Amino acid sequence: MRDNGPPFTAIEAHLKGNPGHGFGLLFDQALRPQGFGKTRSWRVYVGLRLNLLRRGKRRWSERTREPLEIPMQANHTWSADSMSDALWSGRRFRTFNVDDDFNYQSLRIEIDTSLPSQRVIRVLDELVELRGAPRRLRLDNGPEFISAALKQWALRHGVELLHIQPGKPTQNAYIEGFNRTFRTEVLDRYVFTTLAEVRRMTEDWQHRYNHDRPHRPLGGLSPVRYAMASSTTSISR
Repeated sequence: MRDNGPPFTAIEAHLKGNPGHGFGLLFDQALRPQGFGKTRSWRVYVGLRLNLLRRGKRRWSERTREPLEIPMQANHTWSADSMSDALWSGRRFRTFNVDDDFNYQSLRIEIDTSLPSQRVIRVLDELVELRGAPRRLRLDNGPEFISAALKQWALRHGVELLHIQPGKPTQNAYIEGFNRTFRTEVLDRYVFTTLAEVRRMTEDWQHRYNHDRPHRPLGGLSPVRYAMASSTTSISR
């Protein structure tokens, strides 16, 4: 392992563009490729007191993870969920998040002050037009997800709606994990004054999440790279 000097510059440069990354992602994406050893990198990381940054509330501490079926191809199962937050003024806004379970790709993050079932359906229609309809769509039991209009949409497109049991978010673990990352790295990290700011920051983060962020279940590949690899060869996880 070559000696490139103290990795301060590499750490600073990486965290400037990826402020929510912990040591694992920082080391895999920025330090290891430059030849820095893990032990030395950790000492510098601790010396900068980055390990003491406030962490968000652990939402899974008393829950048992329930194993989910792993789709063998893209567009087999999508997971969707909604989140809420507020601007600096106190004005509330919501997000509607859709992911592909196969490669953890974020397909859409819709942001507005209100996202009723008709808006949800419009977003899904736009995704279907771009990608085709999934076989399954996993959702919780929010009012926008159990509407008659959404059921009719599913019938038209031949999509099976998988509603999780009330009080069991672990049954929607893929999107729950994504939500936790999105909240930690975007919603809880920045103060937003307008919806335009939320959308702009989210779009930038979503692109980096899909194209650059490695996922251990995907063999250390990003969602987009995993999808590209799976289209040219038979891979499994």
